[in-house]
Amino acid sequence: MSEYSFVKGHGTENDFVLVPDANGKHELTPEQVARLCDRRAGIGGDGVIRVVRTDATEDPAAVAARGEATWFMDYRNSDGSLSEMCGNGIRVLGHFLVTHADVDPRNPLPIATRAGVKTLTFDADTVTVDMGTPQVLGDTVVRVGDRELRATNVSMGNPHAVTFVDDLAEAGELREVPGHDEATYPDGVNVEFVVRRGDHHVAMRVHERGSGETRSCGTGACAVMVAAAVADDADRGTPYTVDLPGGTLQIVWTEDDRILMTGPAVLTAEGVTAL
Repeated sequence: MSEYSFVKGHGTENDFVLVPDANGKHELTPEQVARLCDRRAGIGGDGVIRVVRTDATEDPAAVAARGEATWFMDYRNSDGSLSEMCGNGIRVLGHFLVTHADVDPRNPLPIATRAGVKTLTFDADTVTVDMGTPQVLGDTVVRVGDRELRATNVSMGNPHAVTFVDDLAEAGELREVPGHDEATYPDGVNVEFVVRRGDHHVAMRVHERGSGETRSCGTGACAVMVAAAVADDADRGTPYTVDLPGGTLQIVWTEDDRILMTGPAVLTAEGVTAL
C-alpha cells in the first residue's frame, strides 16, 4: 500500500478528490478511485482528478494537447470509470493550479481534457470556463420508473439527455439509473431534469453516469442552458441562470458558438492517504 497526497475541493457542492501527480507516477486503478470516493471508508467525492502534466502521461488527449496546454485533467467517475471531463471539476482544478502550482491567475489557463482543451479565466471569487461548442443532436427518451419523458440529446463533449418537467420531484430519488436508448448512448448518459423559474432562469437535478445523483454538474448545466435557449429561441449572448441543489451557475452561449460557464471553486482540505 502506497501513500498519496490529496486535495479535496468542490464546485457548487460537486466534490472531488484531487491527486497531484505532475510527473505522472501515480496511475490510479478503478478500484483505487472507488475507494477514494467512498464516503464512509475513503475521503469521499463525486469523482477523482489526477493532476498531471501533458508531457508526463501517454493519454492520447494529453499527447494531442502538448504545446497548447501544460496540464491534463485525468478525470474518473466515483465508480472508477473514465469520463471525458467535468465542468465543476475543471474549475476546482484551475483553482488548485493557481494556489498550488504557481499558475498566474491574471492569464488565461488552457487545460487538456478528454473532451479537448478548455480555457479558464479567473475573477476574484469565480472561474469562467470556455466549454467549447455544443452539439444539439435531436430528441430522445428517458425512462423513470414506468414513465417515459421526452428529452433533448445534447453533447458538451460528453453526453446529456435534458428533460423539462413540471416539478423536480418527478425525477424521483434517482437511486436507479434512468433508462435510456442504449443505441444513442452506448457508454451511458448524464440525465438532467429541469423546471423553469423565470425568464432565462431554470433549476435542475442531475443523475451523472458513473456517480448517481450529484449536487451539481457543470457540463449538465451547460447542456440544460443549451436546451432551454433552443426551446426559447433565445438570442446568442443571452445569459442564463441555472440553479442546482449545490449552488448557482451563470452560462452564456456566445455569438461565436461557445459556451461560457461561470461559477465558484473551493478547496476544503488536503492531506495524505494510503491506497
